[in-house]
Amino acid sequence: MEIRVLRFDELDARTAYDVWRLRQAVFVVEQACPYPDLDGRDTEPGTRHVVGLLDGAVAGYARVLDEGAEARVGRVLLAREARGRGLSEPVLRAAIDAVGDRASVLDAQSPLAGWYAGFGYAVCGPEFLEDGIPHLPMRRPPTPR
Repeated sequence: MEIRVLRFDELDARTAYDVWRLRQAVFVVEQACPYPDLDGRDTEPGTRHVVGLLDGAVAGYARVLDEGAEARVGRVLLAREARGRGLSEPVLRAAIDAVGDRASVLDAQSPLAGWYAGFGYAVCGPEFLEDGIPHLPMRRPPTPR
């Protein structure tokens, strides 16, 4: 998988379309969560789009938001046909690299908390429902320089 970490203005039209289409396919259609995916944060200057390409097609994605002292990792996904092949690891590692030495937070779907823990994230609050799916807030401490 080829990984690209891009600002909004670096996304070409085709890649942007494919990213939004994949996010819709996974979160809105597959997981049956009608929510406003295009929330205005994609275009923020500090946002980084982690795009995983498989044979030239967008197959993985994560979004890193700049929230000051820490970053928020979200929208982590793989296309259905890319799952089960270990391809989510390079996507998340690239997102963590984009965070740099700051702390980062994410809201993990509860069954995936153990997977995120393998990357240094720890549960930091009670489980909650988001769009009917149990989630756990998780935090990764800053990386010492």
